Amino acid sequence: MPTLPEVLTDAAGELYGLEPAGFVAARDARAAALRADGEEEAAARVKALRKPSTAAWVVNHLARADPEQVEHVVELGAAFREAQDDLDGPRLRELTRQRRQLVAAVAARARALAVEAGARVSEAVVTQVEATLTAAMIDPDAGRAVRSGLLVGPLEATGIGRADVASAVAVPDALGIAPVDDEHPRHLHAVPDLPGARRRDRAGSSGSSRRSGKKGAKDDDAARAEAEAARQEARQEAEQELADAEDDVSAARDAGSAAAAEVGRIETAARRTDAELDAARRRLAELEDEAAAVDAELRGAVAARQRAERTLADATRRRDEAAARLRDL
Repeated sequence: MPTLPEVLTDAAGELYGLEPAGFVAARDARAAALRADGEEEAAARVKALRKPSTAAWVVNHLARADPEQVEHVVELGAAFREAQDDLDGPRLRELTRQRRQLVAAVAARARALAVEAGARVSEAVVTQVEATLTAAMIDPDAGRAVRSGLLVGPLEATGIGRADVASAVAVPDALGIAPVDDEHPRHLHAVPDLPGARRRDRAGSSGSSRRSGKKGAKDDDAARAEAEAARQEARQEAEQELADAEDDVSAARDAGSAAAAEVGRIETAARRTDAELDAARRRLAELEDEAAAVDAELRGAVAARQRAERTLADATRRRDEAAARLRDL
């Protein structure tokens, strides 16, 4: 007999593969079927599943229609995190550039697939899709959630602490995704001890007699080496911070541009609608004038017809009278 996680994963996999318009009815039917089978807990959990947002549905559809694109995203994310752990500044900068390009390309692919399926995808939704794909690169849980195709809402992650994945994916426990615990953040990398500090620790454990024998030129060489190592580590940290900041600035700029473009599109549509409404009002006024003129003509025509009918009746009466007199003669 299937376990509860298996039942939930199977139900969610079916429901989140549907178009949003059919989600609620299918979910309720699935819950009713489980309840009829006596699986009350599973029925309650399925009944509680939330309808996905448009952005979440677009990413879920991508995961089903073109999973290879999602794998590219997750794989690049793993490489990016490895470069972060290694404090590899040049590699981070290159991966940051690749990440931006891949996110834009995969988001465009997701939008195209959604449009082919009959969905309407706004620029605001595309921005949320891009944020979700970026989160999948930064956070391993977000990557698993995107790969599962069971998103309920879009994701966001900055690399500082954990992304709130559990609240944005269906059946997170079945996927092994725990709720966010702010007391135990992930992705916060401890700075390694400086080589000089490690050497000082080792030196401290060897006793004062050994320290006294390392005076003079050796002390100077060690101090210079420690200073150089400290500078190198500080440089690597600065390069990582710069790469992260550049990525955040680029994401914010892209989001701002997308929002501005959406505002411009809506303003253009509003102006067009206003112009069409004004034209419709003018045309309505013209039609009302034409209708009034036609009504006046109609009333005149009816009056003329009535006069003609009376004239005809009079002429007919006179003809009949003349005919009768003629017969009498």
